[in-house]
Amino acid sequence: MRNDYDIAVVGGGLLGSAIAWGLGRIGQRVVVLDEGDVTKRASRANFALVWVQSKGLGMPAYTVWTVRASETWAQLAAELKDQTGLDVCLQRNGGFHLALSEGELEQRANTLKRLHNQVGAADYQVEVMDRDRVAAMLPAIGPEVVGGTFCPLDGHVNSLRTFRAFHTGFKAFGVDYRPEHPVTAIAQSGGEFRLATPKGEIRAGKVVLAAGNANQALAPMVGLHAPMGPTRGQIVVTERTLPFLPHPLTTIRQTDEGTVMIGDSKEDLLDDSGLDLSISTVMADRARRTFPLLGRLNVVRTWSGIRVMPKDGFPVYDQSESHPGAFVACCHSGVTLASNHAYALAPMIAAGQLDGPQVGAFTGRRFAAATSTGSGYY
Repeated sequence: MRNDYDIAVVGGGLLGSAIAWGLGRIGQRVVVLDEGDVTKRASRANFALVWVQSKGLGMPAYTVWTVRASETWAQLAAELKDQTGLDVCLQRNGGFHLALSEGELEQRANTLKRLHNQVGAADYQVEVMDRDRVAAMLPAIGPEVVGGTFCPLDGHVNSLRTFRAFHTGFKAFGVDYRPEHPVTAIAQSGGEFRLATPKGEIRAGKVVLAAGNANQALAPMVGLHAPMGPTRGQIVVTERTLPFLPHPLTTIRQTDEGTVMIGDSKEDLLDDSGLDLSISTVMADRARRTFPLLGRLNVVRTWSGIRVMPKDGFPVYDQSESHPGAFVACCHSGVTLASNHAYALAPMIAAGQLDGPQVGAFTGRRFAAATSTGSGYY
């Protein structure tokens, strides 16, 4: 195998895979350097939503970026299926956030109003619905549901199949995948990057850091800044049942295989080897109150996972001034933003320049500015 490439992508999770696929699609010679299956990937522990509503409070550019991703996801799903034969089961017919009290519904409506009123935010439609309107679209709701919000741009996919499709697809484009190649050091000399791994050195003209929370340690090696604030989340999965949920919720969705996924937790604990059953109990109880039929189903598996999370919750896309050709990409919403990473970010990286207002707001330099002004993190 060769060891010199146009671009080395560090990280083979969903984010790195989408970028590598996008780079291979336009003819770049790419290698993906990955820890391999020993990695506890967020890509294997996520909730698989393609989600727009409620994202971007505090950074209006994120609403524009998220809407763009939602609108190009159908193209991505079709192209992956044509190339690999794998159907990622994209469903994009709108999603709900449901409220179990009038106070919850009022708080949700106020949050969305604040988000919509931000200067520069995308003007997408989110409806506040009363119980009757929700019941017309979700007949299985329980008596405690008082209403909810609905966005027609929301949806979900089979995220594990998406992950597999990206890997299958980028290999078909000629991208080299190197598991068991965690990057331990990066240096630049003679117009190329030299990346040290336990299995030897890799050389590349450009490097993209897409290694999730590990970017915090890798970014300073090339003069970049990627402060991370990971959290732990838990997911509960039921046995298969007949279709009853035609639209995903922020915290409940029925998969294409018939199981029901429930996820609504956030912990500062960063150990994903165990579970807090008191949290799972609360999540399951709220889900049962939302859809009483869930009370009849068995739980077949549950897990915890560490979220990739920039310090302020918003994506970081940046390029290095001190090490030209080095880029960093961090985000929490690796599923939602996958189409942007493949179709928009990858060509910019290949061209050597992150261009335009669509990514300019996401520079890591914003963290230094927040610190210097004493404003802290959002």
